[in-house]
Amino acid sequence: MEPQADLDIFLVAPPGLEHVLAEEARALGFRDVIPGPGGVSSRGGWPEIWRANLWLRGAGRVLVRIAAFRALHLAQLDKRARRVPWAEMLHPDRPVRVEATCRGSRIYHAGAAAQRVERAIAETLGAPVGAEDDTAIRVLVRIEDDLCTISLDSSGEPLHRRGHKQEMGKAPLRETLAALFLRQCEYNGGEPVVDPMCGSGTFVIEAAEIAAGLAPGRGRRFAFEAFAGFDPAAWEAMRAAPAPAPPDLRFHGFDRDQGAIAASRANADRAGIAALTCFTCQPIAALTPPEGPTGLVMVNPPYGGRIGNAKALYPLYGTLGEVLRTRFAGWRVGIVTSKPQLARATGLPFGPDGPPIPHGGLKIRLYRTDPLG
Repeated sequence: MEPQADLDIFLVAPPGLEHVLAEEARALGFRDVIPGPGGVSSRGGWPEIWRANLWLRGAGRVLVRIAAFRALHLAQLDKRARRVPWAEMLHPDRPVRVEATCRGSRIYHAGAAAQRVERAIAETLGAPVGAEDDTAIRVLVRIEDDLCTISLDSSGEPLHRRGHKQEMGKAPLRETLAALFLRQCEYNGGEPVVDPMCGSGTFVIEAAEIAAGLAPGRGRRFAFEAFAGFDPAAWEAMRAAPAPAPPDLRFHGFDRDQGAIAASRANADRAGIAALTCFTCQPIAALTPPEGPTGLVMVNPPYGGRIGNAKALYPLYGTLGEVLRTRFAGWRVGIVTSKPQLARATGLPFGPDGPPIPHGGLKIRLYRTDPLG
């Protein structure tokens, strides 16, 4: 595994937010960044792949494209898969799991395609294949229009699993999605964030970590640590980069559920940012701006898809809108919901609707305002 090898990197993004992840990748200095369906393409060596896993907040996974060739039938797939230099990237004693998809191709049976690539790995490298456990390296085979692309999943567990959020409320928002919504609201870590219905604290914790300059992947392991040629010393040096001084800001979460507040505090403590956050049990009607500068109100209220009944939520959204309009002058607002009618019930002056984003079987959108008058 050459450290400076120029590789195709694919950053997986929620459909509809690829351009937002591309903005984040460019801001972090990744090169040749091009958004496309389902994610963002980039190029770089293995250290860039490590850095993408460590620092990107919006990516769901980081895939490394290691081979691409045309395959018109299974025998051709088998032959060309054996030419992939598996030993340069994988250990012979590390289990491997191959997952395949086929679309618009003469090879149409995904299971058969996966078996051929598994056999090629087993017979050329000697690695155990077909493992279902979490330690297995995922090899992803995509055959589209007869073009076969083979990638390694360098992340392992999805990247929204930061390693500190063990307490979760109902229908939690993934950290990666929360980070992309914060970026869409032009949040960059230089202002306070308030979440009036914070659940397990995702928006508040993400915002505090961004302000503190903490790497989202600092507390977890990645699949690439088990790749052949991995350099532990170089990786530790990358992880050990000093964090900037803590910001002179506080990030506030509120919820009427005492259990949610306790979960948020525990999650913030595990994340190492408890000193930057304040979680309080109170209803929406009691919400007032914290002392200090104006900033961003970011909220993911219930939307009746899985929690509660949508009709019963109109008064809640109405109260939220009234409180923000009358008490939060100068603050911007971002609201995530699945129903445009609920967003409109706030009476807030939203700009254009955000794109529909898949989330837990629903389509959610971000609604955002300019600073309130």
